[in-house]
Amino acid sequence: MIKNINSDWSSFLESEFNKPYFKGLWNYVESEYETNTCYPPEQDIFNAFNTCEFKNLKVVILGQDPYHGPGQANGLSFSVADGVPHPPSLKNIFKEIETDLGIDYPTSGNLERWAKQGVLLLNATLTVRAHEAGSHQKKGWEQFTDNVISQISLNTKGIVFLLWGGYAKKKSKIIDTDKHFILISGHPSPLSANRGYWFSNKHFSETNSLLQRNKTVEIAW
Repeated sequence: MIKNINSDWSSFLESEFNKPYFKGLWNYVESEYETNTCYPPEQDIFNAFNTCEFKNLKVVILGQDPYHGPGQANGLSFSVADGVPHPPSLKNIFKEIETDLGIDYPTSGNLERWAKQGVLLLNATLTVRAHEAGSHQKKGWEQFTDNVISQISLNTKGIVFLLWGGYAKKKSKIIDTDKHFILISGHPSPLSANRGYWFSNKHFSETNSLLQRNKTVEIAW
């Protein structure tokens, strides 16, 4: 599965793969995929890196777990494959874009179109057992993705980090705010959104304003 990475992230990721913690994590992941139904499909575990090239990176959107229902997870945070019904959080993301930017609600929930423009759609945990939210947490994925965020912070400038919800907000401590931008709001899940912590955050227009200020091409959300 690791050999499926074909992007310009590979030099950093390969050094991470050789660390003892990751070898233990990967043994666990391989065992889980052999003995249980897990998501996303094996070939999509590192899809976030394959669809967003490091050299084009502009924005990071951090999720927590992949979707754990059949056919949903495609390796990109908040994204689903073409033709899959939109989960509630994704619906609220699209509703906010409608209000913020006046863009029509899309038919497809596949966010590869964002990733190809330089949006890293990264879940903190890259795999999950079917119907068991959080089942692959605290096995090593969080260390891996924290190290990815740290490397982005260290080796780039002017990245916009969108941190939605309390879990993602904690990642601000590993981001250099002298070099990067952080936008924080509630999570787009109904529980948070219906309490007034998501809608009207204007993160999508604000992201584009920051990119424009940084003389970077905006994202076509």
